[in-house]
Amino acid sequence: MLKIKNIGKNFGGVKAVDDLSFNVDKGEIVGLIGPNGSGKSTTINLICGVFPVDFGNISVNEQNISSLPTHERVASGISRTFQNIRLFKDLSVWQNIWVALQQDSDQSSGWMREWFGNSKLQKEKIKEILVFSGLGDRFDDLAGNLSFGEQRRLELARAIASKPKLILLDEPAAGMNSDEVADLRQRILDLKKLGLTVLLVEHVMELVMNVVDRIVVLNFGKKIAEGSPENIQNNKDVQKAYLGGA
Repeated sequence: MLKIKNIGKNFGGVKAVDDLSFNVDKGEIVGLIGPNGSGKSTTINLICGVFPVDFGNISVNEQNISSLPTHERVASGISRTFQNIRLFKDLSVWQNIWVALQQDSDQSSGWMREWFGNSKLQKEKIKEILVFSGLGDRFDDLAGNLSFGEQRRLELARAIASKPKLILLDEPAAGMNSDEVADLRQRILDLKKLGLTVLLVEHVMELVMNVVDRIVVLNFGKKIAEGSPENIQNNKDVQKAYLGGA
C-alpha cells in the first residue's frame, strides 16, 4: 500500500531523513521507532505533505503522491494523528467529527443544516464512529472537557471519520497512563480488524512490541534495521542506538 523509496529531507546542513526506503503492506501495522531526532516525525510529515521531499518517491496504492498537496493526499486515503492533541476544544465532540466528515457530505444539503446536525445520516455516521471509539456517551460534551485519554480517542476518531485507507499515528500514547495505553492497544488492533493499514510512530515500547507486525528503526535519519518485534528486540545495532546497549 505505502511505498517509501529513497526519500531524503535536509534542513540546512542536517539530514533529517537520509535515503530512506520501506513499505507498509495493506492491512499491516508497522512501527517506526528510533531515538529522539532520528527522523520519525519528519518521515510522517513527508508522507502527509507537510514538507516536500528533497528527493525520492512516496506512493500509495501505486499512485505517486510525492508532489501532491496535503488535501489531495487526504483524498487519496491518508489520515493522521499528532504528537500534540489538535482538537477544536471549544466545539462539541460530535462537531469535531463533523469537520472530518465534510469531504464526503452532500454539499447541496447546505452548510448550516449540516453544521447544526439536522442531517439524520450525518448524526448516524457520527454516533457510529463515537461508539466505536468509546465516546458514545460524550456526543454533546465540549471536546475541551474530555479527559486526556478521551481527547486522544477523539483525535483517533476524527482520523477514522475521513474514511482513510492508511492511518499515521504520531506518538498516540504520549502522556497516557498504563490503563490508557492498554485501551489504545486494543483500539489500534480494532483498526486492523476494520481492514485499515497503520504506520505507528511511538516511544512506548510496550505498546509497539505488542501491536505491530513489523518494525522499522531509524537513527540519524537512516534505516538501521527492519524486521519482526522479536528480531528488532535482539538486534545489536538497535540496542546500541535506541536502547543504549541494554
